[in-house]
Amino acid sequence: MATTAAPAGAPAAPRVRRSPLWWPAVAVTAAAAVVHTLLTRRLSGDLRYVLGALRLGGDSGYSPSEVFTHRPFFYRWFVALLDLPTTGGTAVRETVIGVEGAVVAAAAALALYAALLRRVTAREAAVTAGATGLALVLAPRTDFLQPEWAAVLLAVLGVAAALGVRRPWPAALLAALPLGLAVMMKYSTASTAAFAVLLIGLADRGRALRAALAAVPAAAALFGLSVLLGSHEWQWTEDMPRINQSALGRTGLRPGEILAHSVSFLADRALLSPALLLLPGALLLLLARTRGRARRLELLAVAALVVAGSLAVVIVQGNWFPYHAVQLTVAAAAAWGLAVGGTTGPPPWRFGAVSLAYGALPVLYPHAPGGLNRPATVWALGLLALLAAAADVRRRRRPAPVRTAALVTLAGVVCLAGPVWPGSPHLVRHGEVTATNAAFLRDTAREEAEAARLRARIPAGAPVLYLAFGDTAYHVDRPARCRYPIATFLQRSRFLPDVAALPSFAENADCVDHDPAPYAILDRAWFRLAHVDPGLRARVRATYACPPPPPSEDTPTVVCTRR
Repeated sequence: MATTAAPAGAPAAPRVRRSPLWWPAVAVTAAAAVVHTLLTRRLSGDLRYVLGALRLGGDSGYSPSEVFTHRPFFYRWFVALLDLPTTGGTAVRETVIGVEGAVVAAAAALALYAALLRRVTAREAAVTAGATGLALVLAPRTDFLQPEWAAVLLAVLGVAAALGVRRPWPAALLAALPLGLAVMMKYSTASTAAFAVLLIGLADRGRALRAALAAVPAAAALFGLSVLLGSHEWQWTEDMPRINQSALGRTGLRPGEILAHSVSFLADRALLSPALLLLPGALLLLLARTRGRARRLELLAVAALVVAGSLAVVIVQGNWFPYHAVQLTVAAAAAWGLAVGGTTGPPPWRFGAVSLAYGALPVLYPHAPGGLNRPATVWALGLLALLAAAADVRRRRRPAPVRTAALVTLAGVVCLAGPVWPGSPHLVRHGEVTATNAAFLRDTAREEAEAARLRARIPAGAPVLYLAFGDTAYHVDRPARCRYPIATFLQRSRFLPDVAALPSFAENADCVDHDPAPYAILDRAWFRLAHVDPGLRARVRATYACPPPPPSEDTPTVVCTRR
């Protein structure tokens, strides 16, 4: 993370004179993109699932420590704290949560800036920290506030603490808490904490070693604390991996499929976050100004480990969800900032021009001819960015004016803002955009209307058993009578019969007929009674009377009453 042209511990380079006009223009543009994002983005379905479970479980008297949401203890509390000050309608509450997320991301970026000032120029620190913060705040909806996103945020704080505190051991001890919490966001996010240590090592190997030595016991202690404070945390830690039908442990190692999925996944990830396309070019610019073969090899090794490790996490989980690799996109943004902000000669304007063009890529790509909507096109665009950076490396002229550097930085802001526009992709699969941000908002409006229809059939305050998707529970917002507000374990028996043998399945099934709620909401598209565990199916039918399927398949969700 430190400037690659100087050895660790070297004095900071002279500060670059600031322009009274050009850099404020960059800041105003970034602020405008942030405001637009916070007012229009809304939360993803995954966040709504967690919020719905916590809210409905809280109405039944269960704290976040005791509510199952398919997310670990500390992440549940992170979301619960974000939700604590919210009030009003759904859109207002989501906006408040979005603002809170932006504030903590800005705080992390500011901490990183202060730490980098000890080692690099003011411009390099500002552009690197600014790009990192914007990558977090302007992240695609499917990334924002996810466990992986929160782990990256904590990793940034860990890097800032490890590099920003003057004395090495106090710095390591201070970094241990955010790095340990990064592990606790989802356990698979231990890789994100490891990447942070690697990046610290680029600046100071001794501090990286101390941070690792402090973070490992901190993470273990935090896990022990979660097990101590949550009566079911150990059980859920054992049971949760077993309800993932796509995990590598269930499917087995299939190298051909993994390679094909990886090529497609990285392309899809780059369409959602075009900054990823700039990572190879940014690395080339960094290598060009790095002195010493050993130092260049170290930088390449760290970059390779971050890319390979990020992909390995996705492969092991087997779902190929884009947010599983959010750490890679933020690392790409930070590398871009380090490469552009630390340029001592003429700014890489060719690379900047490509960065500017890729800011429009998410909006233009869905309208490209069908033959171009494929992973090969995206990989070709990544190669183009690399060639632009190579062309800039070959230029050797006098330094350009401040305004040129500011314009290149402004291009990066535009690129980082690419994911947030209405026409940008919300979901991408195998190079095909399956939903845009505008389509997501239309679907949200339909879900809210459907929830209003269901809610009208249930008296206010009446408890409900939700045999429905998380979005339904979130929008209906009637209290649950169970520590499993959303029947995730029960629904998984539709795909994995052995899930019925898990302790958490048995507890979840007891919600059906042990002091059952007077109403149930059954989503026949998500919770297919004919395919779930036979014993569970019999218990549901014995406890609740459900109306026949509606004539329209557009409304497969019904309200059932207790017999």
